[in-house]
Amino acid sequence: MSLTEQIEVRRLRPDEARGQLEALAGVLADCVAGGASVGYMEPFPHEEARAAFEVFVGDAEQGRRIILGAFLDGDLVGTAQLVLAVPPNQPHRAEVARVLVHRSARRRGMAQRLMEQLEQEARTEGKTLLVLDAVTGGDAARLYERLGWNTVGVIPNYALYPDGQFCDTTVFWKPV
Repeated sequence: MSLTEQIEVRRLRPDEARGQLEALAGVLADCVAGGASVGYMEPFPHEEARAAFEVFVGDAEQGRRIILGAFLDGDLVGTAQLVLAVPPNQPHRAEVARVLVHRSARRRGMAQRLMEQLEQEARTEGKTLLVLDAVTGGDAARLYERLGWNTVGVIPNYALYPDGQFCDTTVFWKPV
């Protein structure tokens, strides 16, 4: 990272997230194009990425989801979500979802900063337990291990990469 780069990670208000739909969709589409197993298959046009984020923003407007934005020199290049909508018997937990950094902005510590901010947001919301899953052995799984997340286990062939190949998934948890 250059000393002149300005990185900011913050919670996006729902209206702000709606105003950033194009950039959020661009990050998601780039990650899928780069092979990230985040719930979507190729081909994955920008319009579908935008539609996905419109749903996420709708959830945020209803208080069921928090969306973070990571900005590099003022441009949104990363995002992460905290899903607050959980069953009534689990009000103490939340799920981390779609921690995404555009390929052009990686290796600058943004994913770590997104995760740290998500943990802070969870505490602010009164959550004491976070859960997530990641491709086994991938960059994200290694990051979560470095950040002190606990491994539940590996589920073989749990999901698909965007190209249709199977991938194993590791489930993690962390108290906050």
